[in-house]
Amino acid sequence: MNIIFGFSFLMVFSITNVCAQNEHAKTPGYDLPEILKTIDGRNVTSSAAWKKDRRPEIVTLFEDNVYGQMPERYDKIAFNVTHDVADAMDGKAHLKEVTITVWKAGKSMDIHLILFTPNNKKRASVFLLINNRDKDNTDPARNNKSGFWPAEMLIDSGYAIAAFHVSDAAPDDKDTYQHGVLQLYPEQLRADNGMKAIGAWAWAASRVMDYFKTDKDIDFTKVNLVGHSRGGKTALWAGAQDQRFAMVFSSCSGNTGAALARRHVGESVKEINTAFPHWFNNNYKKFNDDVNALPVDQHMLIALIAPRPVYTTSATEDIWADPLGSYISLLEAQPVYSLYGKQSALTAEPPPPNTPIINSILGYHNREGIHNLTPYDWSNFIEFANYQYVLK
Repeated sequence: MNIIFGFSFLMVFSITNVCAQNEHAKTPGYDLPEILKTIDGRNVTSSAAWKKDRRPEIVTLFEDNVYGQMPERYDKIAFNVTHDVADAMDGKAHLKEVTITVWKAGKSMDIHLILFTPNNKKRASVFLLINNRDKDNTDPARNNKSGFWPAEMLIDSGYAIAAFHVSDAAPDDKDTYQHGVLQLYPEQLRADNGMKAIGAWAWAASRVMDYFKTDKDIDFTKVNLVGHSRGGKTALWAGAQDQRFAMVFSSCSGNTGAALARRHVGESVKEINTAFPHWFNNNYKKFNDDVNALPVDQHMLIALIAPRPVYTTSATEDIWADPLGSYISLLEAQPVYSLYGKQSALTAEPPPPNTPIINSILGYHNREGIHNLTPYDWSNFIEFANYQYVLK
């Protein structure tokens, strides 16, 4: 499909938005891979054909060329509650700290989960954060209360809230990322399409899902995955791989997250592979200087989550993450949702800053401010989830 950019922001609230428009005006047209055409040229016209034929192709293309394989087999998994406080948050919540241990081939690794559930609600829907920032942001003692993970806000809204830290699964370091999940799967390190850090983080999110299935305080059918920046990239990939996640929230995820690579705005594939060589598989680096040769782009990643809801965010000062390209990805994923009879409320042009699209299977907002995950973002996540679950 040939895309000639006709999108423009409806309103301009800051100099950074002017810069975004100027950047947009310079961006040439590009060809996106056909989302509803199989590799052998067949058109996909039904959800059954998407699920049987096209979706598996796209998953494999992402595995082989971007994120790496997602190993499924392990020998054993165990859950150990290491800290239990029934009257946390002045009696409003139940705190559990859980160690999830996974064994394979004589080796093991641990994922440390922090979970608050509301005491006034049975089997609550839960928001799970893939935490890529300091662990103080998810302080279980609540001595440090961070807007990055506003646990009290979620509890007061009737939701459970949980988090694990990426360092448990793979340290975010090019020299030590092998410590964690990849100790269980050393063959991934030897394969050009083997997973690296982001794949390991997504794998860990799925092991948390395994735990949620056993927790009587959690509604396993309503687990909402959240990630910011590199965590937002991970959330989209984990949601595409593991269809048990009910919905996905991706904050300011940018390149190899929600933003289209072919737009050449903000961070490039070459820049992300150079700065963070431990995030994606080796094959991805082959496209550093020829992004148009990629057999996928990020609208296809969002489409893999269909028919489940997806909500993505941007920030007006976060041009590096290409807010406009992230919005266009949502628009270009819509045809797959249409196969399931799911129509979004997305408009042809992005909404003005601080104007969220909530009542829609595909949600979005562009928040005024910098690259961050804030209480404003979380408040919209809650409203989006409320809308989706009321519909059900």
